Amino acid sequence: MSAPAPSPAVVVDAGPLPRQDEVLTDAALAFVAELHRRFTPRRDELLARRAERRAEIARTATLDFLPGTAAIREDDSWRVAPAPRALDDRRVEITGPTDRKMTVNALNSGARVWLADFEDASSPTWENVVLGQLNLIDAYTRNIDFTDPASGKSYALRPDAELATVVMRPRGWHLNERHLRVDGEQVPGALVDFGLYFLHNARRLLDAGKGPYFYLPKTESHLEARLWNDVFVFAQNHVGIPQGTVRATVLIETITAAYEMEEILYELRDHASGLNAGRWDYLFSIVKNFRDGGPRFVLPDRNAVTMTAPFMRAYTELLVRTCHKRGAHAIGGMAAFIPSRRNPEVNRVAFEKVRADKDREANDGFDGSWVAHPDLVPLATESFDRVLGDRPNQKDRLREDVHVEAADLIAVDSLDARPTYAGLVNAVQVGIRYIEAWLRGLGAVAIFDLMEDAATAEISRSQIWQWINAGVEFENGEKATPELARRIAAEELSAIRSETGEDAFAAGHWQQAHDLLLKVALDEDYADFLTLPAYEQLTG
Repeated sequence: MSAPAPSPAVVVDAGPLPRQDEVLTDAALAFVAELHRRFTPRRDELLARRAERRAEIARTATLDFLPGTAAIREDDSWRVAPAPRALDDRRVEITGPTDRKMTVNALNSGARVWLADFEDASSPTWENVVLGQLNLIDAYTRNIDFTDPASGKSYALRPDAELATVVMRPRGWHLNERHLRVDGEQVPGALVDFGLYFLHNARRLLDAGKGPYFYLPKTESHLEARLWNDVFVFAQNHVGIPQGTVRATVLIETITAAYEMEEILYELRDHASGLNAGRWDYLFSIVKNFRDGGPRFVLPDRNAVTMTAPFMRAYTELLVRTCHKRGAHAIGGMAAFIPSRRNPEVNRVAFEKVRADKDREANDGFDGSWVAHPDLVPLATESFDRVLGDRPNQKDRLREDVHVEAADLIAVDSLDARPTYAGLVNAVQVGIRYIEAWLRGLGAVAIFDLMEDAATAEISRSQIWQWINAGVEFENGEKATPELARRIAAEELSAIRSETGEDAFAAGHWQQAHDLLLKVALDEDYADFLTLPAYEQLTG
């Protein structure tokens, strides 16, 4: 079905980009406009519901499974639609932004799936939004290659049969796209990312034996999943492809969504392909929602909150049980380590930790897991090969031994660890360094041998905020205060100036990043997302 030309009410408020007309076609803009008009009012209502639920958590300091949806959880008869062949084996998935080099490397990585990320691993400059879409179009038409200007090394796609299956992640519901207006209103970034990708690629993917597959981020309730399902139904009708062609994997990366896993799968059941344990955003969500819940909700250093912590075990085991009960894939969390070309000992220690993490996930029943770097694909594959063998997944392992109570998911005080002074320093360091890169248009950044994205930056600033407001006293006798955070931030800024040199420091956004981190970490009014005030300062 061909779309009409967009009306004058559709305005692209940005300078021209190379080949943008291949992405911002009349049909694509008209489709995005129709998505906006149909679904943004409901999006707005759901964002208001988020605020209401957060106020209720602040009042009660607890969460529970929803009594009004008990019938869905108790009905053992329903299942999600069977996985398409291209998504049946997901034992290793690689994540990363959609720049040209990453597109080629991720597709060639040997991973079964590439999460092509327009969300936390991408800074939403208009260039990244539009050219990221163009890179995916070029990949599907095999018109993509890349030559590194520094090394001269060239990258080209392997044969189609060796390429990863793409699962695209649009932005979360909370972030608008300021460069695209319909009827004078900014369009939600989620609808821009989804709409452009779907309109250009849905039929092409079907012809290739795959389909338009999506990861859905930052979901907080089954009602938000219902909205996505309605978007999918409309989109499939719009282009005339069968219902159920779209498949969605939902990241369970908010504490509220952890209480609605079955309901989320139920709402998407004709389009669902699994749930993912998005561990970093999950920790951020716990801090955000229970930030004023008292000492029992104070998280220790983020690196001390391993997946063996009792409340994290409850979350991941419930996810596996829920998925397999309903015939869906359970996908594990991120291995964020970035291998070092210079330090074999750092690699050895980190590889042992990654292997232990992936072994645990495979043995717990997960059907696959995430890595951030191509060098980790073989290691993670070994962990899942040992458990799966030639089977594509282990959805037949129902984990009926798992019994998780509502209180188990928020038993933060079950972890025997405390915030440390070194943890505060690390949070400041990561926050400043990540935000500076984000303001330069980079969403996935290697910092201290780890791949950091917006989720880990959110944890950093949230922990600073929480520790200060909880009056945490560190092991060295110092107390978490705004003054201490400012002192550490000033010391870090000075260290970065010495590390980079005066010219590079002046060319960057270091002071701006420093100021923004302190604003979102110290303001009495806690910003729901760091990326909201950061987006106001993002150029391009």
